[in-house]
Amino acid sequence: MTAEPTPQNAPPAPPWPPRHGPAHGPGHGPAHEAALREAEAAEFRRRPLGRRLFAPLATLAGVAAAFAYVGAVDPNEPGHYPVCPLLRFTGLYCPGCGGLRSAHAVAHGDLAGALGANALAVAGYAVCAVLMAVWLVHAVRSTPTRLAARPAVWWALGALTALFAVIRNLPFGSFLAP
Repeated sequence: MTAEPTPQNAPPAPPWPPRHGPAHGPGHGPAHEAALREAEAAEFRRRPLGRRLFAPLATLAGVAAAFAYVGAVDPNEPGHYPVCPLLRFTGLYCPGCGGLRSAHAVAHGDLAGALGANALAVAGYAVCAVLMAVWLVHAVRSTPTRLAARPAVWWALGALTALFAVIRNLPFGSFLAP
């Protein structure tokens, strides 16, 4: 008969958070991570085409449905969508102000109107369209999609968004205001 573990005879707890890297023994480090990526890629290639395409096509359907809704329900008419809280309480435009109007204009093929409503949102729509195309191509070719940006890219994107928000609220940047 074995005794139940008690604080006196319990095995030591594993270190938390888990340690990674070559200094922490075999099975960790760049070679191990490369092997894991290759195993994941091999498993992805074995999936049938329908299963590989499900996630990107479902995402595309959701985005298309959202654009169809915004294209059908005009955000230029009051009462259909909530007002931006920052604009309502401070009178300042946030980086997203005009985003629905730009999506409505894109849905109707009015690129100039979309850029006038929110140029940053239009750039975001374009980037998302490219990423969606890349995801679909990778799914068809049986290669997993890996999109990882370095922290510097995220910081630059945040700085660009903040700069856009500041400039569109200044008198000389009124051309960026919706």
